[in-house]
Amino acid sequence: MEYRKLGHSGLKVSSLCLGTMTFGEPAEGSMMHGVAADQKTSFAIMDRALEAGINFWDTANVYGNDGLTERVLGQWFAQSKRRDEVVLATKFRFRMGKGPNDTGASRYQIRSAVEGSLRRLQTDRIDLYQVHMQDIDTPEEETLRALEDLVRQGKVLYIGASNYAAYRLVDSLWTSKTQHLSRYVALQAQYSLVSRELEREHVSVCEQFGLGILPWSPLAGGFLSGKYRKGQPPPDSSRLAKWKDRLAGFDTPRNWRTLEAVDAVAAELKASPSQVSLAWLLRKRAVTSVIFGARTVEQLEDNLKAAELKLDDAQMKRLDEASAPELGYPYDFMQRIQGRW
Repeated sequence: MEYRKLGHSGLKVSSLCLGTMTFGEPAEGSMMHGVAADQKTSFAIMDRALEAGINFWDTANVYGNDGLTERVLGQWFAQSKRRDEVVLATKFRFRMGKGPNDTGASRYQIRSAVEGSLRRLQTDRIDLYQVHMQDIDTPEEETLRALEDLVRQGKVLYIGASNYAAYRLVDSLWTSKTQHLSRYVALQAQYSLVSRELEREHVSVCEQFGLGILPWSPLAGGFLSGKYRKGQPPPDSSRLAKWKDRLAGFDTPRNWRTLEAVDAVAAELKASPSQVSLAWLLRKRAVTSVIFGARTVEQLEDNLKAAELKLDDAQMKRLDEASAPELGYPYDFMQRIQGRW
């Protein structure tokens, strides 16, 4: 397993990050009902991930019902006594109650959210605490000052952003610099061969200011796993069989062309499509660690091999060209004039 510095910090994390959204079987009505792992399986996945060298785990207070996933992790920490072997990341911002202040990134909500996560996770600290999405109703300085307090108290070691617009991210970094506050070390964002919008603005911002990119949904909800084929129904047990609207959104010539290229490279390397898709991200600019999920130990084992898979320049070029998105203005204008943007 390769270990990389998380952005401009001195913290070293594994190049693959264990995403835990599938841990704990939520009640009927939850988005993850029927496509999650029970506690016993979740424990087995965590045991094997740590054994394989994955020291970086990501969760969020909204995963599962009412903090279910955080509770599963907390119970594993209590049972295994291996908390200090894990760089633990969690997130806050989305609704956790019915009250008007049970959502958002205000000082009031942050104080409540962090105490709830610490309690559920059965830990005295959160190693990377991330804003799950920018809150346009709360000034960024208020959010940053509240997070600075947590850092000073030792409850949080590093802070990060997720699902931020590039303009808001730059504004946040400027506020941290001018007000002498802790600044984000990472950006967690959707990034895959299917979703490359991040390359228009965010990649350059992260490179310039030293933020490590943590891609989520690197397999596009499983679309890049090799389970799905054009004109064929999805497997009954798959997530996209349940999320039919999302699968319909993937039904484009570009995405099927991308999947064909992934299959071809996988055949050349005697690898799985999932491994190729993850390995492509691991070679991308500013990416520190790729967040992947697993519902079974077998899925985990398959994804682990991506850490050792090396794509050559020609294979990267084929995948880049097959998955190339429409740039849109002004990026296409810059591309025509200077050959890059």
